[in-house]
Amino acid sequence: MNSQLLSSMSFSPSTQSSSQSLLSQRTHHIPDHVYKHPAAILLELCTCTKELQQFLPLVIKNGLYNENLFQTKLISLFSKFGSLNDAVKVFEPVELKVDPLYYTLLKGHAHHSSLSTAFEFFARMRNDDVMPVVYNFTYLLKSCADKFNVDAGKMIHAQLIINGFSSNVFAMTSLVNMYAKCGIVEEAYKMFERMPLRDLVCWNTVISGYAQNGRPKRAMELVLQMQEEGYRPDEVTVISILPACADVNSVKVGKSIHGYVIRGGFEFVNVETALVNMYSKCGLIDTAHLIFDRMKYRTVVSWNTMIDGYAQNGDSEKALLLFDRLLEEKLGPSNVTFMAALHACADLGDLQRGQQIHKLIDQLGVGSDVSVMNSLISMYCKCKRVDIATELFEKLQGKTLVSWNAMILGHAQNGYVTKALSLFCCMQMKNIKPDSFTMVSVVSAIAELSVLHQAKWIHGFAMRSCLDRNVFVMTALVDMYAKCGSVYTARKLFDMMGEKHVTTWNAMIDGYGTHGFGIEAVELFEEMQKRSVQPNEVTFLCIISACSHSGLVEKGRYYFAIMRDEYDLEPSMDQYGAVVDLLGRAGRLDEAWDFIQSMPVKPGINVFGAMLGACKIHKNVELGEKAAEKLFELGPDDGGYHVLLANIYASASKWDKVAEVRTLMEKSGIQKTPGCSLVDLKTEVHRFYSGSTRHLQSKRIYSYLETLIDKIKEVGYTPETNSIHDVEDDVQEQLLNTHSEKLAIAFGLLNTSPGTPIHIRKNLRVCGDCHNATKYISLVTKREIIVRDMQRFHHFKNGICSCGDYW
Repeated sequence: MNSQLLSSMSFSPSTQSSSQSLLSQRTHHIPDHVYKHPAAILLELCTCTKELQQFLPLVIKNGLYNENLFQTKLISLFSKFGSLNDAVKVFEPVELKVDPLYYTLLKGHAHHSSLSTAFEFFARMRNDDVMPVVYNFTYLLKSCADKFNVDAGKMIHAQLIINGFSSNVFAMTSLVNMYAKCGIVEEAYKMFERMPLRDLVCWNTVISGYAQNGRPKRAMELVLQMQEEGYRPDEVTVISILPACADVNSVKVGKSIHGYVIRGGFEFVNVETALVNMYSKCGLIDTAHLIFDRMKYRTVVSWNTMIDGYAQNGDSEKALLLFDRLLEEKLGPSNVTFMAALHACADLGDLQRGQQIHKLIDQLGVGSDVSVMNSLISMYCKCKRVDIATELFEKLQGKTLVSWNAMILGHAQNGYVTKALSLFCCMQMKNIKPDSFTMVSVVSAIAELSVLHQAKWIHGFAMRSCLDRNVFVMTALVDMYAKCGSVYTARKLFDMMGEKHVTTWNAMIDGYGTHGFGIEAVELFEEMQKRSVQPNEVTFLCIISACSHSGLVEKGRYYFAIMRDEYDLEPSMDQYGAVVDLLGRAGRLDEAWDFIQSMPVKPGINVFGAMLGACKIHKNVELGEKAAEKLFELGPDDGGYHVLLANIYASASKWDKVAEVRTLMEKSGIQKTPGCSLVDLKTEVHRFYSGSTRHLQSKRIYSYLETLIDKIKEVGYTPETNSIHDVEDDVQEQLLNTHSEKLAIAFGLLNTSPGTPIHIRKNLRVCGDCHNATKYISLVTKREIIVRDMQRFHHFKNGICSCGDYW
């Protein structure tokens, strides 16, 4: 925007006096018959551009087109309907333009044109010696607020002061609103404090500003201050403050406001909708629905609030039932309705229902709305159809940052980590500035990739972008370093953080747990309790799992008990599964089975899966068969459970049973997931599969591995061949020696400098033989070997593993 143009807007006193003399020239007497003419009445009743075009010939035919009243009304209507070109065509030919013509067209530009166009017209008013009125500034300030353009707003602020409106309550209220909507709420409050007179509208504006800018407690304080100064809250105050109650989860205050609404007779549809929203966000979804059902009149916003309330509270089925009811009542769904319904489909993973809503969106022509398309992209990603999401994304016109974020997160969550990073790089090339949500998605993707040099790169990027101050970005970085094997770096970042969210504590506790540092996890959980940080369900899952990986059985059982007794948190299937894993890993299989039998809910796949895994570790065929029978009744898609059962039979030399399981797998079309280990060397990822000879260095790797195996045998390594049947002993050993992690370790030793750690990633659990062999390899090579399998980290150093052989 041209600053010289803006500086020309000021009106000096001499200019104002000359304008006063011109005012009488612009005053035009309008006879009574003009006001009462039928054409004037028709214009008052006009509702669209089409009607206006039909009435216009009547105005011209009756010789009324040159009357200022009709000229002003025509400009007002064309502006109202967004036809600014037609409004200008009426305005320009008028020879003696009265001030209301300028004011009306300025309002049209402020509402429908760009800010620069509105500012240009405002500057023209100055050149034409038109005296501004306070509403000129309020229109422009509203436009600045709607477009979040604080720089332009500050310029209007300056002009407002120059033109003597700094004490005007309407102008100052508009300033408060502009600064608040642009996120500078403290500046808004300064304007509020400077006002010599304040009305209820001013109070509502500043209260709303704090509520909408993440300062709910301050908004609530201002409501009390407003009442102390003698102002009684109205329905606008109530609508502004109820979201603040939800943000601080203050049901008590929300209920008191609800009582005030009933006593004051404020039970209007917007107030009731705000109450539904407040109760929904505070988790009292039944109370919200009760208010919704009692509403005499519901808008589509009311329906949207209730649908979204169910979706946000995890009851997506009810959200979709309400969506169906809305359609049955012939209420036209809005863009927000579709977004809430798609959110519900995404949470349910209901692809079929999501596609039905997609068809309805196309039928109603809502597909051009970017926000709706973003919701569709997210829904398809969560329903594991990234291909459809990608197709929608590529066709989408006017992609927003939310669109990019949805695609990056979608690819990352579906295992397409490289594609997620590629999209992030593409976004950078298009000069689209990432936000904290982008960073969390990208950092999480790198965490799954578990590549340390990329972790350092994205950390540096976050710092350069000043996004490392965001608590959620920092939490993601803590989680990322832990998942990349650098748990000590993760703890350094954790300790550096001033503000910590409960998810931050969860990430660090989980990081310690996956690295086998159970004692450190327990110490951190106890520190969390001392600092009065309220744990959630995920916290208990992390700490029980950490205890499980370190054999801290009694500690784990204690934490499971206090979850309900002290924190009033109901365990989910994940926590039950963690307890079974805790007991099972420790060899307390009978106790684990009894725990399953006593569960107050029907055990899920993860519970019986944990039991089966424990039976594999401790070679318990009887309980393993029972767990497998229950597990297969639930119909898991993962073939790994069949492999576990086969391995239990193999460890007991029940080869006929092994054959039965393999036959069952073949009949069911279930395939064993091939073991794959990855090593990162510079910028390349090297993949190794068991027995594979495709790698360019295969001959060298196998030759070196043969020598390495001989060396570790000399210091005590003995191959575990009891899981291989129907082959000679030397062949059994050869098969073990070609496991993917052994090939990856050999490659890493050959291609890295002596003394440097080797990082390996494996898609399955490390087998017993490879775990044993890697301990000896770390001893004879004097190398630290860090292996991340599907469950945890193993740090091998000097012949010892961090897990203490307990995994």
